Amino acid sequence: MNQQPLHGVSVLDFGQVYNGPYCGFLLAQAGARVIKVESLVGETLRARGARSSASYPFAMLNSNKECIALNLKSEDGRELVKQLAREVDVVFENFAPGTMDKFGIGAEGLRAENPRLIYASSTGYGTVGPYRDFLGMDITLQAMTGVMSITGEDGGPPMKTAAAFADFIAGTHLYAGIVSALYSREQTGEGATVDISMQDCVYPTLATAMGSYYLAGEQLPRAGNHHPGRGLAPYNVYEAADGHVAIICIREGHWRKLCEAMGRPELGQDERFVDAATRAANMEAVDEVVTAWTSQLGKEQVFEQCQEHGVICAPVKNLDDVISDPQLQARGTLELRAHEHFGAIAQMHTPLRFRDIEPPELTDVGELGQDTERVLMELVGVDAAELARLRAAEAVG
Repeated sequence: MNQQPLHGVSVLDFGQVYNGPYCGFLLAQAGARVIKVESLVGETLRARGARSSASYPFAMLNSNKECIALNLKSEDGRELVKQLAREVDVVFENFAPGTMDKFGIGAEGLRAENPRLIYASSTGYGTVGPYRDFLGMDITLQAMTGVMSITGEDGGPPMKTAAAFADFIAGTHLYAGIVSALYSREQTGEGATVDISMQDCVYPTLATAMGSYYLAGEQLPRAGNHHPGRGLAPYNVYEAADGHVAIICIREGHWRKLCEAMGRPELGQDERFVDAATRAANMEAVDEVVTAWTSQLGKEQVFEQCQEHGVICAPVKNLDDVISDPQLQARGTLELRAHEHFGAIAQMHTPLRFRDIEPPELTDVGELGQDTERVLMELVGVDAAELARLRAAEAVG
C-alpha cells in the first residue's frame, strides 16, 4: 500500500517566502491536497521574477500544490475564502500579525464558518505578548533570539548563519502543530487554532550555549568553530590539504580512537590531553596536533580514516558537493529536474519518510492562478458566468 499518511486532508496554503511554503510542501508530500492561495501578482518569491535567486526556493517549496489567485482586498475574494474554508480541513498562513483578521478571515472568522477547521499561523513572536505586532524575518529572529550573539569569532561582530534555519524550523513546527491538531480532531471532532512563534521555535537551539551560560554565570565570548562553551576539544574545523574537515570528540573513547587514526596512540596518555577538562584547557595544543595530521591529507582521506576508527568527522562540503551527495541521492532526497531558466536543478523530496510508502512524484509549480477555475468550480460551485464576473471585478486571477 502506498497511500500517503495525510491522504484525504485538504489545505488552503497562504504561505509566503520560506516559513509557510515549507509547511505546505511537507503537507503536500505527506499526501494532503494543498491549494496555494496567492494574490493576483503572486506571493513574494514568485513576484520577484521568473529568473532570480528566488526562483530555486520557489520551485523547491511549492511542488505538488494547486495554484489559485484571489484578491483578499476584494469583498468577493474574501467571500470565496470563507466558502473554501467550509470545504477544507486546514488553513494556514505566515502573514504579518493580524493581516487575516483585518480582512475578517482570521482564525475567529473562518472557524465560525467551519468549527472543524484547523487554522494555523506562524509569526515572528506569536499572537500574544508584548512582541505580538513586531514584524519578523529570519535575520531579525536570529538577532532577537540570541543566536547572532553566540555566532562568529571571539572579538568579532555578531554573525548570522547564511542558512535560513529560523524560517525552516518554524515551518517544521507549523507542520507539527497542524498534524497534532488533526489528530486531536479525530478524538474530539473539534477544530483548533495553532499559534507558532518563530522565537519559540529557535530558543531550543540555544541548549549548548545556555548550558555554558548557567555554568559560567555569564555569557562566554563567541567561539567561532569551537564548542560554544569551550568545553570540548577537539571540536573544530581543521585544515586539510584540499579543504577542511570537522572533527569532534565527545567521549574519552573518541579521543583515543582519533589518536590511533592519527598514528599517535601515545597522545592518549599525554598529560595535556588526559581527560576532557584537560584537553579543553589545552585547546590550542589539541588543535595544533590535529591540524598537523589533517593538513597532510586530503579531506576525504581524513574522513575515511576517521570512519575506519570510529571518530566523528565530516568533510566540509561546498554546494557542488552537496547537490551530488551520494547519500542524498541514495535516499532519493534529491532529484534532478528541469527548470526553464537554470537547466537541471536539484529539488528535494520530503525528509519525513515512512517504511513501504514512497514519497509522491514531484511536480512543477503551477502558473499563477492556473487552478483557480477548477478549484472554485469543484469546491464552492462557482459556474462559468460567476467566474467571468469575478475576473471582471478583479477578485480572482
